Amino acid sequence: MQEKRASGTRQRSILRIPDEEQAMEPGGLHSRDHLNETTSPGGYSVRSAHGLMMAGKTGLDRFMTRFLRKGKPKVGFLDSLKAILFSSWVNVFLLVLPVAWGAHFSNISDGQKIFSFPVTFTLCLLAIIPLEKLFDFGGEQMAFYLGKDIGDLVVVTLNNAVEATLAIILLKRCELRLLQSTIIGVVILHLLLIPGTAFVVGGARVMHQDLHPHLTELNHSLLVMGVLSLLLPAAFFAAIDRGTQALSDNPSYIVNDIYRHKFVTLSRGLALILLVIYVASRIYLHDPPGPNDTLAEHPDAPMALLDEEEYLMHGNPEVSQWVCLGMLAITIGLMAATAEFLVDSIEFVRDAGGIQEEWFGLILLPIISFAADGFVAIGFFLRYVVEHLLGRKTPPATLAKARAIDLSIQFILFWMPFIVLLGWWTGKPITLLFDIFEVAVLIGAMFLVNYVTADSKTNWLEGWAMVSFYLMIALTTWFYDGQTEIGEMLNFGGCFSSAEPSSG
Repeated sequence: MQEKRASGTRQRSILRIPDEEQAMEPGGLHSRDHLNETTSPGGYSVRSAHGLMMAGKTGLDRFMTRFLRKGKPKVGFLDSLKAILFSSWVNVFLLVLPVAWGAHFSNISDGQKIFSFPVTFTLCLLAIIPLEKLFDFGGEQMAFYLGKDIGDLVVVTLNNAVEATLAIILLKRCELRLLQSTIIGVVILHLLLIPGTAFVVGGARVMHQDLHPHLTELNHSLLVMGVLSLLLPAAFFAAIDRGTQALSDNPSYIVNDIYRHKFVTLSRGLALILLVIYVASRIYLHDPPGPNDTLAEHPDAPMALLDEEEYLMHGNPEVSQWVCLGMLAITIGLMAATAEFLVDSIEFVRDAGGIQEEWFGLILLPIISFAADGFVAIGFFLRYVVEHLLGRKTPPATLAKARAIDLSIQFILFWMPFIVLLGWWTGKPITLLFDIFEVAVLIGAMFLVNYVTADSKTNWLEGWAMVSFYLMIALTTWFYDGQTEIGEMLNFGGCFSSAEPSSG
């Protein structure tokens, strides 16, 4: 696997213009225009050749030519299965999958229970790890057939599949307060812990790593919009005139169906606006105005990013597109069932461990999505230590791995409003009125991430600052009980409990 990637790097270096110093000279043989990816007369560019080949074709024709890889070697069925099986050492945890399912069905049967609910929870957690890694691998392979723009969207969506499935299951079971905590937990995990860990590991051997400057600026705006959409309902709720009743012993005197209806309606309106923003951002990224058809070829884009697009265009995938699509469909089904089994054991694990619901939703459940990346990061670190002791040196990566930030933006701009609208459709209304502590934590994470990535460069110290802030949040949340009023505001519609009657 590593040899293939190394050979891929050599192929990319061959495809690139060989003499970088000569390319920088005005009028040189290989003078390069990063904006339009052309060369001076007498020079040659693979991208420009590809552009000439695609000239005159409609968008659908270009898409089908790339998706079917016309004129390029195809990957066989058995080779595809072998590549999937050996795509990561984490796949060894697939052996846990049937054990986890067996543990679940033994718990719900009338017979003797072989595994306790905490053990079932742990087994389901371990079983989800390789499934998530298969999503990552499948998305990266589909990028060869779909292009970088659509491929990145597929990768981000598949990486959010586990968290989105958990959110839908929690909505289905009316665990609305836990659902809200999990939404915030997923976003701050992808904003702080995952990219912070990547910056620490990737920046340990270089002064700094690069980010795409234009995409970073756009991400700042999108992230701020998503966070502000949660700040508005929280500010509205805090500004409600409580009058002299503020001294009442009943903390829920303003919680009634009138205010519930207001916040439900407000949340649905905000959800629609957020979805429009996300769709508009995808259109802009896929087809920006101007002569270029992709932001990957922005004049300030790092060379590593340009090389990645070039490699996707001319490199060879390891898996057939049809086998990959089938693998992703099967993996989604397995993951959905396993996630539901995991949710079935949540209440028993929470009660047995005496864990606060806030910490369970804000920290523990979202960490599931980090488990696969965490295992891989540990394996990478151990391999690097062994190679260093053996005197082997591998060149450090100059392009920072910040895809997790894209995951958080998609989750807050797409999946969160989608859950709100799904609750509307299923008669289980959930609002965007979140606990004020969760909103404050999210605002803090947003400021830190935007500050760290403001110059489109990162280093290991900034990564450690992000990880440290996440640890601070986890420690504080352990002692936090949550706002009672927010939970009671969710006692509405199809999730109304007769045990907690509505006031007013």
